[in-house]
Amino acid sequence: MRKRYDLDLLRSLQALIEEEGVSHAARRLQMSEAAMSRSLAKLRVVFNDPILVASGRRMVVTTFALGLRERLRAIVDGADSLLEEQDTPDIASLSPHFMLRANDLIVGAFGAAILAALRHDCPGCTLTFVPETDDEPSNDLREGHIDLYLGASDDMRPEIRRQSIFPTAFRGLVRADHPILAEGITPESIARYEHISVSRRGRLHGPIDAVLKEQFGLRRHVVMVVPTYYAMVETLRMTDMILPLPGIAIDYLPIRSMHLAEFEFPFALPTVHSFQAWHPRRDGDPVHRWLRNTVYRVVRERGGGLPEGFAPPSGP
Repeated sequence: MRKRYDLDLLRSLQALIEEEGVSHAARRLQMSEAAMSRSLAKLRVVFNDPILVASGRRMVVTTFALGLRERLRAIVDGADSLLEEQDTPDIASLSPHFMLRANDLIVGAFGAAILAALRHDCPGCTLTFVPETDDEPSNDLREGHIDLYLGASDDMRPEIRRQSIFPTAFRGLVRADHPILAEGITPESIARYEHISVSRRGRLHGPIDAVLKEQFGLRRHVVMVVPTYYAMVETLRMTDMILPLPGIAIDYLPIRSMHLAEFEFPFALPTVHSFQAWHPRRDGDPVHRWLRNTVYRVVRERGGGLPEGFAPPSGP
């Protein structure tokens, strides 16, 4: 006898597998925990498998259910795609308010261009950029506090969708008449001057320090840590400190009029791969798809290039 189930039951199965719990799955599908528990009971009968089992104080997905994950996603996404065309709204008639989480680098380089592109198609839309914090971006995406994350965080849950948008490498920023420019950019001269580090978590060290130590036996002198990329840019011209910044941040600064100069580091540093990320429940949402397609197009055009990897390093 063929076992009976419907698409809503498969959606519940997908949510239970990806969220690893009845409460999170119920919240994701906007249904009660009791209803989700009933769905889990039906699924256990249909598949003759517990789907979720206790592991200490939490629930984990069974090996059998985990093996269904990719096939299940294809089935549910395929079913959703059948309705995409008839469900596509008139974007120009809407007034959505989008919440994007990004650091000041992203906002400074792309914020105005993103808003202009969105309002070109949807004049009634508004945009809020939420600052980055120490909280995991995945949680804000899961809970619906933000629509899209833009950045290079390595704290992402496996189920979160990611799309690479631009790569950038660190360069040095100093005052225009900084003595290092006359004496030459070498590992030794870089280590000789004091540095500013950018880190929301107050970290003093990063990839630059690792390269100087491992390849040249040198130590960088970080004397100030600031929480954002642009925090010290305006006053950098009054110091002899070096501020390492991702190149994309420097590219959109009027450094000549600010009496600043940039330089390339004389050794290879890890490339920062920035991406946009969203929760999989928004995949089939036509308005959200338009949002991320627009952001992708704008940032790729202005940022240039499209990397293949997702391996963002920590701060400079």
